[in-house]
Amino acid sequence: MIPAVDGIISEAEVAQTAASIAAMQEPSGAVPWSPGEHTDAWNHVEAAMALLVGGEVIAAERAYDWSLASQRDDGSWPMKVVVGEVEDASGEANMAAYLAVGVWHHWLLRRDRAFVTRMWPAVRRALDFVVGLQLPFGGIAWSQEWADGAPAAVNDEALLAGSSSIYQSLRAGVALADLVDQPQPDWELAGGRLGHAVRRHRDLFADKATFSMDWYYPVLAGAVRGPDALELVTSRWDDFVVPGLGIRCVDTNPWVTGAETCELVMALAAIGEQERALQLFGDMQHLRHASGGYWTGYVFPDDVLWPHEQTTYTAAAVILAADELSRRSPGSAIMRGDSLPQLDEIALECGCDSAGRVSSAS
Repeated sequence: MIPAVDGIISEAEVAQTAASIAAMQEPSGAVPWSPGEHTDAWNHVEAAMALLVGGEVIAAERAYDWSLASQRDDGSWPMKVVVGEVEDASGEANMAAYLAVGVWHHWLLRRDRAFVTRMWPAVRRALDFVVGLQLPFGGIAWSQEWADGAPAAVNDEALLAGSSSIYQSLRAGVALADLVDQPQPDWELAGGRLGHAVRRHRDLFADKATFSMDWYYPVLAGAVRGPDALELVTSRWDDFVVPGLGIRCVDTNPWVTGAETCELVMALAAIGEQERALQLFGDMQHLRHASGGYWTGYVFPDDVLWPHEQTTYTAAAVILAADELSRRSPGSAIMRGDSLPQLDEIALECGCDSAGRVSSAS
């Protein structure tokens, strides 16, 4: 089941990379960015997914145990936890939503109904929290502050990358709801509105266009497909892709990053651009360390690895990209979305139909 990509990364190397993630896991089960750094719920779940693909099953299960133990009553997780201490208590919508993707991915790989049953209440609380943050145009407010140990003001800007990821999470949540026979029509409606916003109203999200994530995430998360996806990928290819090295995190900075490169690899593979995906996946392997870990990024004019740390989220993205490219495991379809339900596109307050045309009544 451990993936390999011919000529780029072997099964043994993928397993070694998974072991490098497990080696950084804390006794609580938390998977921080790197030893002593913070844990956030999104990257933690991504690491759990990669651990499972890479054969580190016990570490993956411990990671999901941490997700259960650290979730708050409102369905959220603190934005930053450093060695068990909360550094930022804010509840971030995308971080909360992603547990649904991890649990569905686990189901695809393990078909463990008892695991799904145990995780379902947490998924339900998380997605109820997220849906409660939906804005009138369909995007999801990016976070809710906490004060005096309780939820407080909502940060009501919607981030395009985060909302795109939430779209994938809502689809996974609907799939899980069907599996446990507890339909959640509110999630379906929210997902339909969100998908419309991501496809037709990207100008209404906070302007983060300098970040590569805002460019490819609508494709990676499955909201944009077909010719529109290819057009979107092509639109800023030259702004972000550095041949032979990977992609920039920010278009103005000469810094390529491994995690973003691997996410673009998965987006490309999901829309059938296998050749370009393989090229980029091979290009970013210069970030691999002999231990199996991966450096976060590389400043190419200065020939400097920066920051000087190997991060679990980069290693996790490598493993999931290898799985997507090889289609070796049953979970490799998680980004293609083959196993996820389609959500009917819904346009309400925005005043246009599902094709993006402004209605005559508006």
